[in-house]
Amino acid sequence: MADVRLTDIRKRFGALDIIKGVDLSIGTGEFVVFVGPSGCGKSTLLRMIAGLEDITSGELAIGGAVMNDVDPSKRGIAMVFQSYALYPHMTVRENMGFALKFAGMAKEEIERRVNDAARILELGPLMERKPKALSGGQRQRVAIGRAIVRNPDVFLFDEPLSNLDAELRVHMRVEIAKLHKALKSTVIYVTHDQVEAMTLADKIVVLRAGVVEQVGAPLDLYDDPDNTFVAGFIGSPRMNFLKARIVTAGEGRVTVALESQPDVTLGFSLRTSAVRPGDTVSLGVRPEHFRPAGTGDADMVLDVDVAEHLGNTSYVYANVSAEERIIVEHGSFRGADGSDRLTVGLSAEKSFLFDEAGKRIR
Repeated sequence: MADVRLTDIRKRFGALDIIKGVDLSIGTGEFVVFVGPSGCGKSTLLRMIAGLEDITSGELAIGGAVMNDVDPSKRGIAMVFQSYALYPHMTVRENMGFALKFAGMAKEEIERRVNDAARILELGPLMERKPKALSGGQRQRVAIGRAIVRNPDVFLFDEPLSNLDAELRVHMRVEIAKLHKALKSTVIYVTHDQVEAMTLADKIVVLRAGVVEQVGAPLDLYDDPDNTFVAGFIGSPRMNFLKARIVTAGEGRVTVALESQPDVTLGFSLRTSAVRPGDTVSLGVRPEHFRPAGTGDADMVLDVDVAEHLGNTSYVYANVSAEERIIVEHGSFRGADGSDRLTVGLSAEKSFLFDEAGKRIR
């Protein structure tokens, strides 16, 4: 195992900047997830760590040793791809041991490592099967086993669950979490699925357009986002953003009113004195943080479009105004149709303020 350090890492294709100066420290044994929308640079950054993409500038160190120009095979890493990439003519045992055999390792050591990995991944009964006789989840476990036998310092996972169905993705998330706990290995994991990020990570790195927007523990990002991008990306369903305006400001307190319903006002305590009456802001409220009518700091009226009933809870899709639609998690809301109206409470303690540029106002 080893720590990984990225210092001002940049990647450029011609005149196009893809990775724009990433600084990041990953401790030994940490499970770190790169998350962000398609095209944000997360897979490119992972491939730079692996040595599959050249680093335009900056420094990459693994275990304290600079790796910028080191061959991928000598970086002490093992990578699991989105595609299983198993040899169809080989058995599970042969697939897992092939890289070691190719490297000239002794037969007895290969057998020991393959058996150890098979035990960890519960692949014992499948060892003589070929890939066509395996399910998608079993094939992914074989691909992970092929990485384990190399005893790497760092595991790299590039969207390994993307090809699996929803139920199997949940199962494999649990298996990967158990694997990390058993091996205590350093893991860097790429996904566009924020649920995977929240459930697996010790630390999440949120990327957008080649820039790190925020780094932190999953619940820290959920509870304390730095901007509207992180606030909207972390959490499912996403955070709602309502247009609002500063009504009063002074002595560490501000009052905001919704633009669509000016009689709905909330008061906030802030450390900053940079906001002024009349400033336009966004009020962020997560679907689960709306309160029953009459129990919050203010009530707002919604016109319901659709309600999704999941048994233990309901998600209500509603209109605040002609331009603003929001999602409300409502445990007791049943039998909704397009004509229903719903009154919900807002709580300043569970709401967030963002300026016009999308930055958090604290």
